Amino acid sequence: AADLPSPSRGPRPAMTSIGDLPEDVLVELLSLLPARELLRTCRLVCSQWRYVVDLNTLWKRKCQRDGFYRQSYDRSISDWKIFYMLCHMKKNLLKNPRAEENLQHWSLDANEGDKWKIEDLPGAHGSHMSDPRVQKYFVTSYGPCFKSQLITLDKEGYWNQLMDEIRPEITVKDWYAARFDCGCRYELTVKLLSQDYIVLQEFHPEPVVIEQWSDAQWREISHTFRNYPAGVRYILFQHGGQDTQYWAGWYGVRVTNSSITIGP
Repeated sequence: AADLPSPSRGPRPAMTSIGDLPEDVLVELLSLLPARELLRTCRLVCSQWRYVVDLNTLWKRKCQRDGFYRQSYDRSISDWKIFYMLCHMKKNLLKNPRAEENLQHWSLDANEGDKWKIEDLPGAHGSHMSDPRVQKYFVTSYGPCFKSQLITLDKEGYWNQLMDEIRPEITVKDWYAARFDCGCRYELTVKLLSQDYIVLQEFHPEPVVIEQWSDAQWREISHTFRNYPAGVRYILFQHGGQDTQYWAGWYGVRVTNSSITIGP
């Protein structure tokens, strides 16, 4: 049989590894990956990748990709990784805030009179809200009605070191309204609690009393916790009230669209 031609023995082109890429190219590539993969996998590959994953420029690029970036932030943000994580995790920590799941997820601390009830907006002698997503509300009766939720921060992704060292802003909002034909009383209490349920900081404004024949408009109350002590592990949110004329039925304060968010 004829001899087969021998394969070429010339020099093979050198293979370029991802580690040979310039730093800015590596930043661009890694910024495409989810934050979880960057921190749990990519950062452990080698010292070079750990260095790149820890770069502020990589996380700033991720903020740009995901729409979290504004040029006005450049001077105020020192740690773009933390800023990205806070933006990425931001959500309403209260469950069922708009009464779409009846009273699920709420603890009924007081449920007197004819008890809590769910009604559709605008309700009798009521008004609509500007937010079209809100279609229902909780309404109180002639006896005290209070409900609450306890938020466990580490279960929501907010780790202890973040809460102790960064102490991101905690913003609380609630909406309340009266019926046109009956007066009512509204109360809100929000507590930042330690691991042992010690109150580290509290927002408890004076109760709001709305007189009969009011405009029945929805009003927002909000508060932002800043520079709170280290050690916050839970947030307790409680609101409610009653009517002030002791009418049977559901003539007390109406509440809906409550929220607690943690953000940069």
